[in-house]
Amino acid sequence: MSNENGLATILDYLTSVPAWYLATVDGEGQPHVRPFSFAEIQDGRLWFCTSTEKDVYHELQRNPRFEATAWKTGYGWVILRGIADLEDRASGSMRRNGFEHMVALGESWESADDARLTFFSVADPQAWICDIDGSWNPVAL
Repeated sequence: MSNENGLATILDYLTSVPAWYLATVDGEGQPHVRPFSFAEIQDGRLWFCTSTEKDVYHELQRNPRFEATAWKTGYGWVILRGIADLEDRASGSMRRNGFEHMVALGESWESADDARLTFFSVADPQAWICDIDGSWNPVAL
């Protein structure tokens, strides 16, 4: 599977379910898992959206390593590991898409340019598609 196809496969997993789950570690070593639901590809990387005011953002500032997972009916589940690159380089269209997505979830934002709305990309990604039989099939990213 090529890198482009691998990214598309992971994006499909993450965007075809109502929510997927991202895990971080807080400053005391306690794991935290929370639902996410926005993902896009830009410049050959996966990108996610959050707020600079949320715990997840502060946890990623302290320790940028994370893991995410989603289960897609009939296809097993995906595991994505990576390092959060918090440099927000979101294009205007991604910023609008993320803003609209977050507003649809019930969050309040002034506009797509709200300084609290931030996008981060996945550096050094690793991904697997897993099945109940115990298989972990690597996805080239």
